[in-house]
Amino acid sequence: MSHRDPREPGLSLSPGRSVMAEPDYLDGDCDELIKPKKLINPVKISRNHQDLHRELLMNQKRGLAPQNKPELQKVMEKRKREQVLKAQKEEQEAHKKRSDLEIELMKRQQKLEQLELEQHKDEEEQENTPEFVKMKSNLRRTKQEADGEERTT
Repeated sequence: MSHRDPREPGLSLSPGRSVMAEPDYLDGDCDELIKPKKLINPVKISRNHQDLHRELLMNQKRGLAPQNKPELQKVMEKRKREQVLKAQKEEQEAHKKRSDLEIELMKRQQKLEQLELEQHKDEEEQENTPEFVKMKSNLRRTKQEADGEERTT
């Protein structure tokens, strides 16, 4: 697959080649040319920058990377926290301000729930007991009833 250069209809370029010319000084043939040097960045050379960079690298390795949140996000999180705290405070105040009637109704409701739980437990125990235990308790009851009738006569 070859790409055509739109400026020159007769020339085609291979996919790895670019349109820009490569510099001649890379060949190393010309010693007379002045070769470009990398410019020195005064910020990177400064001692403060090096210390800061070293500290950031150490913190990143430890997992203590600084969390730079935008100001808007910080404000929104603060508002949300304040709303949650306010809602919790209101719930506590509402809980404290219950009237005597509400307190009494709550106590009765709790007692009823306890009775229902006890009934469910008793029913489950009766369902889980073996049949011979049930028969034995029935025989005892009938024997006691029979003894009670003989004493009355």
